[in-house]
Amino acid sequence: MDKVQTQVAAVVIMACNRADYFERTIKSVLKYQNAVASKYPLFVSQDGSDPQVRKKALSYDQLTYMQHLDSKPVQTERPGELIAYYKIASHYKWALDELFYKHKFSRVIILEDDMEIAPDFFDYFEAAAALMEKDKTIMAVSSWNDNGLKQFVHDPEILYRSDFFPGLGWMLTKSTWNELSPKWPKAYWDDWLRLQENHKGRQFIRPEVCRTYNFGEHGSSLGQFFREYLEPIKLNDVQVDWKSKDLSYLMEDEYIRHFAAILKNAKPIYGADAVLKASNVQGDVRVQYKDQPDFERIAPQFGVFQEWKDGVPRTAYKGVVVFRYPPPRRVFLVGPKSFELLGIKGV
Repeated sequence: MDKVQTQVAAVVIMACNRADYFERTIKSVLKYQNAVASKYPLFVSQDGSDPQVRKKALSYDQLTYMQHLDSKPVQTERPGELIAYYKIASHYKWALDELFYKHKFSRVIILEDDMEIAPDFFDYFEAAAALMEKDKTIMAVSSWNDNGLKQFVHDPEILYRSDFFPGLGWMLTKSTWNELSPKWPKAYWDDWLRLQENHKGRQFIRPEVCRTYNFGEHGSSLGQFFREYLEPIKLNDVQVDWKSKDLSYLMEDEYIRHFAAILKNAKPIYGADAVLKASNVQGDVRVQYKDQPDFERIAPQFGVFQEWKDGVPRTAYKGVVVFRYPPPRRVFLVGPKSFELLGIKGV
């Protein structure tokens, strides 16, 4: 059989100057990639010339090494900005151009050099690739849930659509890259992807339980959020048989009905003390928020992300943020237009 036909995606680990982190990442990836190497050719793309990272990468026969060197000094656009964010964006564009245009892959999975992966990471992406082929409203598939902390997750088999790009271990197609590459930003590429003008109403698939774990306490974001939001993340540790799963519920038309039915059945909670009231209800609950300030008041009571980008809260689908509290009960924080967007009447 033609080798290209059996490939699901190239996998690239984006590295720079953290040899110890890179080694931990590569060992985690190879633990599972060795069994599916023909489906997932492995690359490392190093930004810059740190000798330890280069030496470590070249010591592995199982991967192809690429090196990105800036031809001229990187200039920030505003005083006081970290140059690292500009270098990262430049490196991403270069590496993805190389993989899609020079190596001619149809899909690429992007990892960073401070990640470990779950046992079913590759099977998950293979199932998701089939979904992407059928549904062009899916812009990318991620292995990450921003609210995937141990206390907020329960079911490793559930996937969601989201209007918010999660990043952190994600797959995109060449056709999407053809659109993004010419206008790729000089910095802050992940927040740029979260702008409506770039995702254009398309959505992202994310798991309830993360398939990547980010251990990068030291890096460009200077440990921001690490202790509160990254360290407690639950990395999936069970082998889900994705080949046997029917994921048709994630197709756009199906999913609106599927998600609306779950939301409609959740018990509404009103007034103050949402956390206390939610704890006393059997089954799923929903809490309505009026606007962004109201959401930013309610979300910290539960301990989930309160951040928004371009009108969308992290993880949200049609303005709804869902998490377990406590598991297995689900809590839905419901936006002012969510019922209308989901076609729910009479609530």
